[in-house]
Amino acid sequence: MAFTVLDYAADTRLRARARARRRAADSVQSLARRLDWTLLLGVAGLVVYGLWAIGGLNEHDQRQGVYAAIGAVGLVVCLFVDPDFYRRHRQPLYVLLLATLLLVIATAPVIRGSQRWLDIGSFRFQPSEFGKLMLVLALAGFIADRGKRIAEGRTVLAAVGLAAVPLLLVFEQPDIGSSLVYGAALAGVLFIAGTRWLHLGALLAAAVAVGAFVLWLGPAVGVELLEDYQRERLTAFTNPSDDPGGAAYNVNQSILAVGAGGLDGRGVSGATQTNLDYLPEDATDFAFASLAEQRGFFGGAILLALYLLVIWRALKIIMVARDPFSAIVAGGIAVALFVQIAINVGMTVGMAPVTGIPLPFVSVGGSSMITNLVAVGILEAIHARGRLPRRAAP
Repeated sequence: MAFTVLDYAADTRLRARARARRRAADSVQSLARRLDWTLLLGVAGLVVYGLWAIGGLNEHDQRQGVYAAIGAVGLVVCLFVDPDFYRRHRQPLYVLLLATLLLVIATAPVIRGSQRWLDIGSFRFQPSEFGKLMLVLALAGFIADRGKRIAEGRTVLAAVGLAAVPLLLVFEQPDIGSSLVYGAALAGVLFIAGTRWLHLGALLAAAVAVGAFVLWLGPAVGVELLEDYQRERLTAFTNPSDDPGGAAYNVNQSILAVGAGGLDGRGVSGATQTNLDYLPEDATDFAFASLAEQRGFFGGAILLALYLLVIWRALKIIMVARDPFSAIVAGGIAVALFVQIAINVGMTVGMAPVTGIPLPFVSVGGSSMITNLVAVGILEAIHARGRLPRRAAP
């Protein structure tokens, strides 16, 4: 009789484990069916296309492939995280953001006039890149918790204050490009949340006034907020012919590289601007110019079409998000990604000042690649739960 009871208990445990495995498999299959596969394929195309482009530049392709693999793992992990988790933990995320940025200022080595990178073993990462995503999550949680109070001016000012602290810390590194992305993320979050046009207009006017003070009014009264090389870059953008061999050299060589590519490109071996090192930072800041020289107008157009596809799908996720927090996060990610693309491509053709913003999914750099893929994972998690009921917070 004892053996019968033991056998029955063992059989019960086996049946329970089998049911648990079936439920897990059904959950994974249900999640897979609810993903935005168009977005995933578009991002996969960008990553593969970027690795192919970087492979034609230098030895960085192997390292970039490792970064892409790590980012892909992060993307998959984020698929299984309910977006409401980030809302409940918005305060720790914000504290972590500030702590890493302060750690950069306190301990990071100065590399080419900037303090932007921290070393963990053999991996060097840029906290400001991860901070773009953490800022969106923290701001979205703050605004979503206040509901209709977004129409109140004090709520908007509080959100601006929360964003201003990390923005100023990034500006202090100094990193104007990432600061612009932080500001764009704030604008995207406020817009999607339903901020009144009057408040958005006031914030725009304030941003213009701050920009005017930093660029013109401050220096006129002896207050210099920019480093010498940053001021020279801005001067080169407004007057590129004044110093063609100095501050304007990078962008001039970039424009030459883009034009030299023609319609179908000069190929890897024929891209003299890249191969002979006339074009600085050809695998990072000016990766688009390198691609345009090697693959021509058609190659650049393919990349921009993939970007357009990804941004379009990211914006569509706003419409299917199950709650305000998820919609605000999707909007903030989409806007931040679009601004990075626009500024990077714009600076390579002389339509924007050189700011050092990487080209998403293409420029060499682990921080940017991993952050962008994790952001896509969060977008997919929002899409997959678009019509599912929201879990009650513990």
